[in-house]
Amino acid sequence: MKVIPTALPEVLILEPKVFGDARGFFFESYNRQTFAADTGLDVEFVQDNHSRSVRGVLRGLHYQLVKPQGKLVRAVAGTVWDVAVDLRRSSPRFGQWVGVELSAENQRQLWVPPGFGHGFVVLSESADFLYKTTDYWYAAHERSVIWNDPQLAIDWRLEGADPQLAAKDAAAPRLAQAVAYD
Repeated sequence: MKVIPTALPEVLILEPKVFGDARGFFFESYNRQTFAADTGLDVEFVQDNHSRSVRGVLRGLHYQLVKPQGKLVRAVAGTVWDVAVDLRRSSPRFGQWVGVELSAENQRQLWVPPGFGHGFVVLSESADFLYKTTDYWYAAHERSVIWNDPQLAIDWRLEGADPQLAAKDAAAPRLAQAVAYD
């Protein structure tokens, strides 16, 4: 696996070793020993999630204040623009973000550590998005920051119309009003 650093050192792009021929391809999408050896992180994933969304759906920016989740994310069908935002007020990079295109074609994954908000927008007709989490989802602890907060100034690579949002995401506060990590 190739580990590619981002502008936020804790957020990592992971490229698996893909073995392909005329029949198709094979790769290990996750191996705990390889992940630990290549990233220096020893994490335990406890939950796998799968979502399917159509073009223009934006999910995020989500985080879990209590029992924060690390996420290993990837698109297995279609293409998404995936974003991680540093939400640790004590961090010198608080409020900074990185984005990466994840697709079935490039087979990249993104490690989003605890303490970061996460979101993605679908760029293709539809996308299937998988992610592993280091803690369980707790509705009472879930928080969001509004996707278009001018303080964050995230380039969502949207073409034209505003994205389709869940009601909770449309009502999310700006970063300045959000409860964030210490």
